Amino acid sequence: MYQEAIHQYLQQHGFGEFCPKAVLFDMDGVLYDSMPNHSYSWHHAMEDYGLEMSPEDAYLYEGMRGVETIKLVCKEQWNRTISDEESARMYARKSEVYSSRPKAEVMPGVKQLMQQIHLMGMTILVVTGSGQLTLLERLAADFAPYIQPGHIISAFDVKRGKPHPEPYLKGLERAGIEPWQAVVVENAPLGVRAAVAARIFTLAVNTGPLADDVLAREGASLVLPDMFEARKFFQSIII
Repeated sequence: MYQEAIHQYLQQHGFGEFCPKAVLFDMDGVLYDSMPNHSYSWHHAMEDYGLEMSPEDAYLYEGMRGVETIKLVCKEQWNRTISDEESARMYARKSEVYSSRPKAEVMPGVKQLMQQIHLMGMTILVVTGSGQLTLLERLAADFAPYIQPGHIISAFDVKRGKPHPEPYLKGLERAGIEPWQAVVVENAPLGVRAAVAARIFTLAVNTGPLADDVLAREGASLVLPDMFEARKFFQSIII
């Protein structure tokens, strides 16, 4: 299964080899089991402004920068374009609600996965659309020694968030590598779309309530059930 997926990836993009030197992780729903808190926060914060966003909708918008998500929802429901300042204020309210929620735990199996990747000599980066400082500030401590501060690309580092490929292209640039030298670990449809647009081999680990087909339709190279299965993938490849 794994080798077939690699072969299809190379055929699709016309690359001559697959030799990963870095792994680019999304954060929410991948490193942290944080999406239940996010879905709650989005629902209640947007409700304060008279906007409808169900907890399930939060999973579909996951991966976008928060300010862009708010602009999109306002355009759809209010039929007007709001300013950057208004969107930022609304996102601050969402962050306030999030901060009141219980601490999000590290996703089961992800530290073992990082240890495997580290032992294989690959660099680990985080590429997230989040601007949630409560999580971003935890990364280096929770995942030492695998994640270095300079290897985090967040909402503050890009102009265009996922599903645009810019975040993952910046991750490649930060690592100094080409697309065929990377693997992305994602869980969100829009994140998968961004990684595929950047021509990177993409593992979609389905940690949320969406059907596997939702991730597969975005072009994921493989859809896996958890981080333990993702670890098996890395154990199977020869660098």
